[in-house]
Amino acid sequence: MESELTVIKLKPIEATPESFKEFGQVIEASPDGEEFGPTDAQLDLSKGIPRFYIMNLQNRPLKFSTITHHASVTQCLGSIGGHAWYLGIAKPSLVDSEEVKNEKGKIVVQSRCGHFYVPPAIDNVHVFRIAGPKFIKLNRGTWHAGPLFKADAMDFYNLELSNTNVSSCALKPFSLGSFSAKSNTHSKL
Repeated sequence: MESELTVIKLKPIEATPESFKEFGQVIEASPDGEEFGPTDAQLDLSKGIPRFYIMNLQNRPLKFSTITHHASVTQCLGSIGGHAWYLGIAKPSLVDSEEVKNEKGKIVVQSRCGHFYVPPAIDNVHVFRIAGPKFIKLNRGTWHAGPLFKADAMDFYNLELSNTNVSSCALKPFSLGSFSAKSNTHSKL
């Protein structure tokens, strides 16, 4: 007997430095010439060749049924033009290979790339709305789905490693259902 998937509707959270801090950083404009500091992206690109590129995404509606993370790198994403977009997010859950046996009561999975993680629980997934002249930096291992948007197509800049999607990626399908963003009175989707 095949079970039916459930659609879970999530209210988007506006991405601010405070609301997003468990997952990474929201980077906003700063004056030219300002010294490097805590409001600048704290990057880890040490495990490979950095890749900065513009990606054209098409047909990415406000719903998802899988979520992914990158174990070896931070990642930066932003929309060209500051248009509103959305990202499904869950906290990093990487497990050091030395600690796998100590994770009692948790399901630890080894990815096809070799690293270990605890899959995010379906109720620990959030949706963030990112709009305006800012970008987000995802901490190493932060689970994410998207970018998602209402337009037919959008361009994004992306900073990751040249082999991120080959050597440090894990994909988690949600067997219980899929997510969609619901609108609220403060921000339309």
